[in-house]
Amino acid sequence: MSTRPPHDLIAFAERLMSLLDQGQFVATYKYAVLLGLMDLCLEATDRHGQAPQSVTTRELARKVIELYWPHTQDFDRDSAARVLRQNSGRQARILSDIGAFRGRLPDPSVTLDRARLFDSAGYGRLLDDVEWTLILMPLPRLQVVGGLSDPFVYDIAWDLGIERRRADVRRYQRGEASDFDNLIRFLPGVGDHLVRLNGLLRPLIYRGWAAMVARFNGLPESELESFLFGIDRTALASVRPALTDLQHDQCFYCGARLGPAAEVDHFIPWARRPDNGIHNLVVADRRCNWAKRDFLAAPGHVANWMERNRGRTAELDTVASQLRWESHLERTLGAARGIYFRLGEGTRLWLAKDEFLKVDAAQVQAALA
Repeated sequence: MSTRPPHDLIAFAERLMSLLDQGQFVATYKYAVLLGLMDLCLEATDRHGQAPQSVTTRELARKVIELYWPHTQDFDRDSAARVLRQNSGRQARILSDIGAFRGRLPDPSVTLDRARLFDSAGYGRLLDDVEWTLILMPLPRLQVVGGLSDPFVYDIAWDLGIERRRADVRRYQRGEASDFDNLIRFLPGVGDHLVRLNGLLRPLIYRGWAAMVARFNGLPESELESFLFGIDRTALASVRPALTDLQHDQCFYCGARLGPAAEVDHFIPWARRPDNGIHNLVVADRRCNWAKRDFLAAPGHVANWMERNRGRTAELDTVASQLRWESHLERTLGAARGIYFRLGEGTRLWLAKDEFLKVDAAQVQAALA
């Protein structure tokens, strides 16, 4: 029988942090699973701001691959480049599976989106393997603290004996008749809690994850967070010319003519939710980009962003197709709704330079309608 989650947001956050501190794990999976569930709740937020009541193991596997993909690149320190270990013993299985898939590509340095397009069959097999690992290990173990099961985040229809049902899971993955239930059902209120806590939990999860990787590899923690979770600005440079043309060589925020120092900006800040999807990218002059930083933009900018994304979807999708770039409009808009609809009264949104506006819920709702 499942335990109901605390209705109080802070009490839920405290239990979640206790889970991160005390959960019995020898790999970084607990961070990937919690971050993946949080991201899926953001992406699936509906037009009314409601978070989903469940997600699937398949969706979680996709998200976990996205999270670990940059971690399977070599970390170069003192001329000793290597993929960092994320397990107290041998490399974590998910990292090994992703690394093997990456290693079979003609260019292992490509983005995940390009890798998926190049080898869709290989990616499908990777998805099966990662999904099975999640079903087998972290999902039934995540909510065990001090040797006792304390399911306050989600319910699943299997336990640690799932290994005996491998054939059943394989049938499900092949699309055949199967008794396996792949739903991860959130307990009442949990989906909303995870969305509301995104801004607080994400940096804490990053920090804990980086600290664990540092301990496994005997490295200073300070060197790892940017490597594991930072922006690949070199890759962003390749999309800038097409977005600049789409914006008629004008800064998205102030309308000034863009010069050679123009920069690609994540409209929903990377620190709030990493999203390199084409619909989350705009080009800004350096002054606006530096002034906006990790702030959320004011409703006027949100309305312009929505108008661009809705009105020029075909052009953006063409750019994404030509560059083999990520394109997932509904996931991007779901995350925007999840973040903006839950802003507290008095939150200040960036307008221009050092100007901010207090959040106006009605304006934000209208802009994201």
